[in-house]
Amino acid sequence: MDSEQRRKRKRIYKSHANFFSAKSLTVCLSFFAFLLFISSDRSPIRTGSFRPVLSVPTSLSLLPTRLALTRDSFDARSLSLVVEDRVLLPDHLLLIVSNKLHNTENLYCVYYSLLNSSSSVDVVLKPTLFVDEYREAKSIVRCQLPPTNFSAAVDLRRTWELAEGDGLLRSNADSAVPSWERVVYEAVLDLNTAVVFVKGLNLRPHKDSDPTQFRCHFALTNFDKNEGFVFTTKAIAAAQEVIRCLMPRSVRRNPDKAQGIRVTVGRVDAGEAALLPSVAKVYSTNLHRRKSYSRKKYELCACTMLWNQASFLREWIVYHAWLGVERWFIYDNNSDDGIQVVIDELNLQNYNVSRYAWPWPKAQEAGFSHCALRARSECKWLGFFDVDEFFYFPRHRGQDMLGQNSLRTLVANYTNSTTYAEIRTICHSFGPSGLTSAPSQGVTVGYTCRLQAPERHKSIVRPELLDVTLLNVVHHFRLQRGYRYLNVPESTAVVNHYKYQVWDTFKAKFFRRVSTYVTNWQEDQNQGSKDRAPGLGTMAIEPPNWQLRFCEVWDTGLKDFVLANFADTATGVLPWERSPF
Repeated sequence: MDSEQRRKRKRIYKSHANFFSAKSLTVCLSFFAFLLFISSDRSPIRTGSFRPVLSVPTSLSLLPTRLALTRDSFDARSLSLVVEDRVLLPDHLLLIVSNKLHNTENLYCVYYSLLNSSSSVDVVLKPTLFVDEYREAKSIVRCQLPPTNFSAAVDLRRTWELAEGDGLLRSNADSAVPSWERVVYEAVLDLNTAVVFVKGLNLRPHKDSDPTQFRCHFALTNFDKNEGFVFTTKAIAAAQEVIRCLMPRSVRRNPDKAQGIRVTVGRVDAGEAALLPSVAKVYSTNLHRRKSYSRKKYELCACTMLWNQASFLREWIVYHAWLGVERWFIYDNNSDDGIQVVIDELNLQNYNVSRYAWPWPKAQEAGFSHCALRARSECKWLGFFDVDEFFYFPRHRGQDMLGQNSLRTLVANYTNSTTYAEIRTICHSFGPSGLTSAPSQGVTVGYTCRLQAPERHKSIVRPELLDVTLLNVVHHFRLQRGYRYLNVPESTAVVNHYKYQVWDTFKAKFFRRVSTYVTNWQEDQNQGSKDRAPGLGTMAIEPPNWQLRFCEVWDTGLKDFVLANFADTATGVLPWERSPF
């Protein structure tokens, strides 16, 4: 009898063992992990990966000859560099790293050969090009493009790791790395939607598209790993490089749980195989400001995107702060000229400047849409203009110059308007004004000759009243239905655009354009466009008499205004001249 009962128990045990197969357990555990992610107040748990010991062959001759052989006394595991994602950009390889790094650290990019089939590790090591901070205590690292026949799945190592032969195992050399032409690169949580920034959809410029042809896909892991649950939602807006999708229903009631979920975009008629590669994880731009939501909004803020223009930033901010700008959003497009030092100095003087690393080339429109989302909770009005553009209130006949805070006063008159959500001001383009070297007192004093006819305009918008698509053409945004823009008369205000400066300065600008839909000067297209320098051609060769070009009207109005209101009464020195930068 006892033996019969034991046989029955074995049969029952075997049936249960078959029921709980490895596949079933995997599915159950994955589902439990997702539920835990939704309900927990903690971030997703990160687990360290297994790192086998690697014996580096003595024939490896590409290691640096002098490496520091010491490491700090704390646990090396806490120092491990985790490369979350990589993107192959036109002129460099971008790494997104989970660690908070500094540009002073001695880091190397590790490249793995695609041709090596032996057990040894064939690697090339090159110093990083630049290290920068990124959102959520992460970092971005710029590496050189991989050599021929080497993988773009590049790793990152500190010198002491290389000295000890640690971490050179080619564990991911065959991994696919997305190219900039086709990738989902940013995602922002906006109420119950995710605003997703995408390259590769090739939507019509300056027009909205049919959102019903797109879907967003959300997951806790990389989509190419084919593991875990994927939630799919509908797109409700699509324009240029921005797709807006509903968040999964499971996280709408608690948006904080959406933080860190990976997202990608696909076309409805293409199936899962056509999902775009993604390095984007949903995050909220306002999580760290929740405690200050009750604080009164700034009346006037400004947003710009720049590259290597640190030397111009102080004049631009000091001047416009005097006119009433209270908050600054600087989108830095891969500068390496010490701009953070200038910003830190300005913040010590209470100028309230935030720098945001925007590593994506030729994505200015998307960057401005991103900035509008960030500024909406803080600012009533948000101006979009460049660091070579200065608002100016001319002297009227029989009327004194408008004084301090005049720009803020102008927009405040329309803050409660039920009609106007954008204020447009025309631009006058200034030339080199006979100069051959950059003016020491700044652009507002140095350049005084311009074209007679105005060109284009610059806009200040109410960010909470922008269209759901966030569609913009740099100079202005599409507004919500029922609102329109106001043209400021030229007699009231203008923008002095110091567009054509001395040749050495202009040549740096000639090197690249940040706008997505503006042709680079080096390309033989749209030669007659106002976005190009007339008669300049496609090569950065100084034309004859450059210093005398674009000079039709001598205009010293802003120069006189600056000297009257900013110069030290004893020395005549302007405030931006005092900067040691």
